[in-house]
Amino acid sequence: MPFSQSSQISTIVQYIEQLNPASLLDVGVGMGQYGFLARINLENINLFEVNGSEGKQRPKAEWSVRIDGIEACDVYLTPVHDYCYHNIMIGNALTILPTLADNSYELVLAIDILEHFTKTDGLEFLAQLKRIANKAVLISTPKEFIPQQVEANPYENHRSFWQKNELIENGFSQILDNDISWVAISKF
Repeated sequence: MPFSQSSQISTIVQYIEQLNPASLLDVGVGMGQYGFLARINLENINLFEVNGSEGKQRPKAEWSVRIDGIEACDVYLTPVHDYCYHNIMIGNALTILPTLADNSYELVLAIDILEHFTKTDGLEFLAQLKRIANKAVLISTPKEFIPQQVEANPYENHRSFWQKNELIENGFSQILDNDISWVAISKF
């Protein structure tokens, strides 16, 4: 679905704030909730000019954090995306990620995306995320297999289930506390 489990939001946003990246790639932006939360929590006072008697929004060109995204289903895009993201790339992440330069983002997010790939494609996906990140990759994936078939958007189909040890074996050594999902981090 174009949104993720609400129970993991504060854990993920706290990590984003702690890392304080100057650049972030959100893979599988969906409805844009993580782009929005990253924008307001990382940029905060840079979003508005509040001196004097009148306030105004600052232009994007003056923002200090670059937030880009990848989304396979353009139907999900809303005015939230236009506001929060500098650039949204539309298409299959496995096609787009190889076109991005090594170490192009300080933080790469893939929230509730990994389960949409087969194991083979998932391993390639994780390798691509780590290739383009220069500080950290943060992923989340359900702790239990949740069957899901979405006729209108096959990218939403669940094709795999990932256990904690598989994430650790693939370089995600830090697992953040969450009851429903593995929230895993690979640092560089």
